[in-house]
Amino acid sequence: MIAKIGRSSNLYGALAYNNLKVEKENGQILFANKIIETPSGHYSVAQLAQSFEPYLIANRNTEKHTLHISLNPDPKDKVSDEKFRELAEQYMREMGYGEQPFVVFKHTDIDRSHIHIVSVCVNEEGKKISDKFEKRRSMNVCRELERKYHLIPATDKERQKNDKIFHPVDYKAGDIKSQIASVIRHLPKYYQFQTLGEYNALLSLFHITTEKVQGELQGKFQQGLLYFALNDKGEKVSHPFKASLFGKDAGISALELHFEKSKETLKIHPTKQTKIHPTKQTLKSAVTMALQSTSDEQTFKKQLAEQGINVIVRKNDAGRIYGMTFIDHNSKTVWNGSRLGKEFSANIFNDYWNNNIKPEFKETNQPQQKISQSNDEENLPSKKPHQLFDFLNTDKHEDGLIEALGGLLPEAQGEDYEELDFANKMKKKRKHKRGQ
Repeated sequence: MIAKIGRSSNLYGALAYNNLKVEKENGQILFANKIIETPSGHYSVAQLAQSFEPYLIANRNTEKHTLHISLNPDPKDKVSDEKFRELAEQYMREMGYGEQPFVVFKHTDIDRSHIHIVSVCVNEEGKKISDKFEKRRSMNVCRELERKYHLIPATDKERQKNDKIFHPVDYKAGDIKSQIASVIRHLPKYYQFQTLGEYNALLSLFHITTEKVQGELQGKFQQGLLYFALNDKGEKVSHPFKASLFGKDAGISALELHFEKSKETLKIHPTKQTKIHPTKQTLKSAVTMALQSTSDEQTFKKQLAEQGINVIVRKNDAGRIYGMTFIDHNSKTVWNGSRLGKEFSANIFNDYWNNNIKPEFKETNQPQQKISQSNDEENLPSKKPHQLFDFLNTDKHEDGLIEALGGLLPEAQGEDYEELDFANKMKKKRKHKRGQ
């Protein structure tokens, strides 16, 4: 069983997101601990939130007070509702949240049986419950629950998956240099990118950016790279680090060689069926389908994220889109929109999303291509292009995704785009009401 613990400052959004599943008959409340009962046994979001209010009022200093936990048994496990209740109760008790108010939701909109738990990490006295060694403790509790309830145990490979994830830099945690080093020393070994801009798009997933600096020193022209840590808004939050601090592979000379090698690898690859490299063709098909079936940026990103593709959108202060980059974790390639095809340029997306000018799509009957694989991925099972996942709705967490992609994925990819989209819509509604 895999447990994922998310933290946020949006209790209402987490409750509303899960309760919406119940209202649409895609979920149910299995258990409620220390939640004020209703005569009918049914709950509105406001009724659920009421039970948490005293805890949040008692502590206004903890920013990320809301816990959103998912417990995911092996897909082959047949877990009854009663067993899920017991699992949730024991998990929360062992993790130190047994005396907290919490609600256990079961999601039934996908085949894989799993539950979500919403709670808060501040107690009724206003004290924050310790999260020290939380990841390790959670793994130990999961192993204990597997034994007790005869669940299929997560293998050693699965338990080590999080160690294979390149974690985004957390500038508040300190030792920024080491955090940046752990990412940039390895990314070029796995991903193909052809320009500094594409490299920066990939780095942005890990809250890192780099800039080229050049000038004359003692009569000789010199150039190099500086690396910076970023916050969640993409703003620089650290002093610059010279590339030389991270070894020669992080410098401009090594990267330029990598650009040329990537261009050679991804150049036009003529076959009888197509003159486009199969990796590029597969990605173009996925992006085209997403464009045809969505009408806004958030839904577009969500649909591609479900297929292991990140979309980096660059905008100016006025909101105009001036850059689009696609990061395909299936083939481990990075493509600027214009390089992928003129129909995927920034102007096309800006006209569509900002000016409601829908792009025209050419009718194509391209044969399906298999995902191209690097030498490191030859032993992965063959899969249809961009159909790697059996959880294409709300649970796009890194456990299943890493298994499909061979163990390398930025932790940021685990964001739940459906939940983020829902939370954003709620924010817009509240702003609209305040403006009336």
